[in-house]
Parts: sequence; structure tokens; C-alpha cells
Amino acid sequence: MKLHSALTLIVLATAANLHAAEQQGVSKTEILIGTIQDLSGPLAGYGKQARNGMQLRVDEINEQGGVNGRKLKLLVEDSGYDPKKAVLAAQKLVNQDKIFIMAGHLGTAHNNAAMPVQFEKRVVNFMPLTAAREMYEPFNPLKYALLSSYYDQMRTTLPKMVKDKSAKKVCAIYQDDEFGLEVLRGAEAGLKTMGMDFVEKTSFKRGATDFSSQVAKMKSAGCDMVVLGTIIRETIGTIGESRKNGFNPVFFGSQAAYTDLIHKLGGKAMDGMYATMAVQNPYLDEASQPIRFWANKYKTRFNEDPTVFSAYGYTMIDLFIQAAQKAGPNLTTDSFIKTMDSLTVPPDMFGAPQLKYTSKQHLGSDLSRLSQIQDGKWKVVSEYVKP
Repeated sequence: MKLHSALTLIVLATAANLHAAEQQGVSKTEILIGTIQDLSGPLAGYGKQARNGMQLRVDEINEQGGVNGRKLKLLVEDSGYDPKKAVLAAQKLVNQDKIFIMAGHLGTAHNNAAMPVQFEKRVVNFMPLTAAREMYEPFNPLKYALLSSYYDQMRTTLPKMVKDKSAKKVCAIYQDDEFGLEVLRGAEAGLKTMGMDFVEKTSFKRGATDFSSQVAKMKSAGCDMVVLGTIIRETIGTIGESRKNGFNPVFFGSQAAYTDLIHKLGGKAMDGMYATMAVQNPYLDEASQPIRFWANKYKTRFNEDPTVFSAYGYTMIDLFIQAAQKAGPNLTTDSFIKTMDSLTVPPDMFGAPQLKYTSKQHLGSDLSRLSQIQDGKWKVVSEYVKP
């Protein structure tokens, strides 16, 4: 009987060891994290900043001995902001490099294209750098998203903006693709709660550089507020053209336009613009001491100023570390999901809201707040807006 019990224990122990050995991306000494960024295309500025923010947090935890004795290793692939290249990058990271998790992948179409490759091998898509609803809907146990979607950002904050500014005629200019339409739909849903609708909607194709006809259309409609379904160039182009024509409504963009590039490239004309946001842009002379300390540490390491994308990258690796540490030494996809599904994270130094994940809810928070460009810098101008 004793021999039988001993054999059973040996068999069970062997099975457990085999299971541990089978977990992709986790060895005795290392955890492999993959990320796909744009390092050579139109959003290379964003991609490099996100990568640097991620690397900074990886280096910090490794200097402290890693996660439950394992060092983190960040493997980076470049998509050039092309969804086809994102699929090839995902295939390499998942099937050749055998990553444990995909973190902070940049771009909506790119994530949508890469997720099937990951899910075939049960590789979690962790905190992608896009605010599209597909990052957590339809529900999938392998999808985790960080912050509010473009749709929810507009739906919750536009009514407050309209009320605060006593706006009577709201217009929209938006990029004619899924991103622009999500901003538009969210804004329409927000206006509907106030019994309002857009008095004018005008769109442009991705890559457009001339916005004179759209601006003329909105000016003749007498808009006193303009919702921007725009990113960088189109934000600067629309506002610049408007100012030139003496058209000065309240300009209001989504988180996609919340970047220091707007005021750095657009100059003085951008002053007064509003955008939704959560994580704060980390200026080197920021009033908050922890952000200032972090921003200067980043500058010393990478020889450039950090941006909000650097902060996103840092934050998502920090979230991974918190969950992986809690999951314990036997880190598997199952133990990681189980930990994530009961994780509550308090607000961080960048001002992100409390994040809460459950087995039915894989979006950390649907809250946004407002920021405005004042004297060439983004300033937070509201608390989180409750829907």
C-alpha cells in the first residue's frame, strides 16, 4: 500500500512538473513578454515611447530580483503600423520566441489581426495601446484592456463640456474609418442624453492634409463646439485652418489627440483645445514630485523627454508585475487569468483611475477626465466624469 501511494505521488509530481515545463514563455529564470510597436511608420513616435516606458519598468523590476525570482525579458517587433506586418510579428513572437504574454500592442486593426494568432496558443492580449471596444468586447478570457474606449470617453464627457460651455450648436469632424466613427458614435450617444444632435458632421479620408472645405462647412453652420475625431496632423490642420478663418469654437478631441505633439507641432494656435484623458502627460517640470522624478529618470535613461505613451508603457508592465507576483511562483496562463479576474489596482502617480477586473469585466475603467492646452502645455481641468 505504501509503495502504491509513493508511486502515485511520483506520478503526480512528474505530471505537475511536466505541466510547469509546458507553460509557454515561463522558465525557471525568465518570463518572456512580447510587444508589437510601430517603430518605422507614421506612429513611430508613439511606438518608441511606449517601448521605452515598458523597458524602464522591466529594468527596474529586474534590478530588484524580478518576479518571484524570474527576470522579465521584453521582446519587441516592429509592425510599421501595417496590420499585415503585425500578423507576421505575432506569429514570430508566439510561435518562434514563445512569449508568455503580448503587452501594449499599438493599433486597432493591428490588434484585431494579431489576436487570432495569439489565442490559438492561449497567449493573453494584455493592455493594448488602442481605445477600441474590440479590445474587451465581445468578452474573451484572454483579452484585458486598460482604459475607457473612444465611444465611452465621448459619451460620458461631451454632456459635461456642452453644459460647462453653454454650447448650442455642436458639430463634428471625423476620420472616415472605425476610429473616427467610434468617436462620432460616442458623441452622438452623449448628445442624445441631452435631447441634442449634431448640427453639422463632416469627414475626411485617412492621410488628408487639407481641411478647408470641412472648416468652411462648420463655420457656415455657426458651430460653437467642434468634436474632433482626429489624431495628430488632422487636429493641428483643423484647428489651424479654423483660426486662420476667424472661426473659434470650443475644440474637443478624444484621447487619441491627447499628446504633447499637438502643442509642440501646432504651436500657439492649439491653446484652448480640450481632450479626454486618464493617464497624465509627464512633463519634466510637472508640479507633482513623483511624476517629475520619474520623468527625469526616463530622460536620463533614454536621452529624450517622456510622453503619455511612455507612461502607458510603464503602467502596463507595472500592472503585469502586480498580477504575476500575486499569481505566485507557479505562473501559468490559468493562474494569471485567475489573479487578474480579482485584481483591483489603486490610482497611480500618473492619475489613472482605480482599475478593477472581474471574471466578467476585462476593462479596467470606463472613466475619463478632461485636459486643456494652456500656454503650450496640457493641464488637467476636471475630475473623472461619472457617466
